[in-house]
Amino acid sequence: MSTASDKLATRILLGMVLGILSGAIVRFLSPHLPGLATVSDWVVPQILEPFGRIFLRLLFFVIIPLIFASLTRGVSQLGRLDRLGPLAGRTFTFFFINMSIGVLLGLTVMNVLKPGTRLDSDTRARIEEQFSQDVAGHQERADNMRTQTTQRPLAWLVDTFMPANLFQAVVGTSRDRVGDVLPLILFALLIGAAATTLPEEKRVPLHSNLETIVELMTRIVGWALQLAPYAVAAMMASVVINLGLDFLKALSVFAIGILFAMAVHLFGTMSLLLRLFSRRSPRVVFRSIRTILVTAFSTSSSSATLPTSMAVTRQQLGVSAPTAGFVLPLGATMNMSGTALYEGCVVLFIAQVYGVNLSIFQELTLLLLAVLSAVAVAGIPGASLPLIMGLLANFGVPPEGIVLILGIDRLLDMARTTLNVGADVVTCVIVDEQMARIPTSTD
Repeated sequence: MSTASDKLATRILLGMVLGILSGAIVRFLSPHLPGLATVSDWVVPQILEPFGRIFLRLLFFVIIPLIFASLTRGVSQLGRLDRLGPLAGRTFTFFFINMSIGVLLGLTVMNVLKPGTRLDSDTRARIEEQFSQDVAGHQERADNMRTQTTQRPLAWLVDTFMPANLFQAVVGTSRDRVGDVLPLILFALLIGAAATTLPEEKRVPLHSNLETIVELMTRIVGWALQLAPYAVAAMMASVVINLGLDFLKALSVFAIGILFAMAVHLFGTMSLLLRLFSRRSPRVVFRSIRTILVTAFSTSSSSATLPTSMAVTRQQLGVSAPTAGFVLPLGATMNMSGTALYEGCVVLFIAQVYGVNLSIFQELTLLLLAVLSAVAVAGIPGASLPLIMGLLANFGVPPEGIVLILGIDRLLDMARTTLNVGADVVTCVIVDEQMARIPTSTD
């Protein structure tokens, strides 16, 4: 599986390079060859953009069912909420802390670097001209949202997460392209929580059906990814022909910023948590788990790294079998620190590119939603893309802007998987030590 994934990542990267090169050549030669400019003016809107739109629409198709089924399944599989116990309570607490700090770091870096604003006035004018209708509609929505969150934040929260008509809010309008996923997220969490109270004979079939829906949606995403190398080439060529190479500078700063935030979170935040909540030396822990981190980076899969994580954590770090057996498998599906960080950064970056300003309150909401949506991400390459597009639409950002990061998504996937797995292991070590301090019953 990893070989096929590596081949796909290489093809997507090659498609991005070919698209950029072909677009740059056309843009360079067009002033000298008027005929070429005429041809490109027809090819871009009539062929390249519609072809890339096929890929995007496949992702649009799965947003609603994927979010609902993934989140509902994730909550329902926890079992009885009133019987989770100390082990589960500590595990989920540190999962939430890990992901929240990760998103906060990512948003801070994006706000400091502002990579999406590193476009000259001509490039930004071309973006507004090319996407004038979409940008105007989304900008109006973003302005309304920012006004409401500033003037009446509590009322905005109620109206946004609990609309009078759930289905109307989720379906949205033609201008929105993607409906509001915020009430859908709350509804899925409520259904999942209610499912935990069902008898076992009813809860198990429900969980199985939800898992089937998730599998169906992820297969559609897989089909879209097979088209991705060609779609990325077409969309990158279109972007370069229309906007020039200036956007590559912004993309480079974006990628460097994400890698910096991930490195700080993995080696900084995780070390601090080890110091605060355990007696372990961060240097010893990270030296012991080098094999785990290298495996995660090379496979880009938390699930594929799980056997290595289990073996090294037990043998090198001396974690108890019950703790390792509970925390690590659960972390491979729920503790997505790198993914949450990445989603928050992507939304803020694309918002900056389109000139959509998010308020502090909106960014805090984005933090929470990035954590929740990261938990819902399936364990396949590209599974986060539909969820990110849903978040973009909810914050008044054109979801089509996802095209700007498609070419480097798989490269950054290796880094965020490494962070995901590293956070799992650190959480496992901390929880195991805390559980060992709990006095056992003498009854």
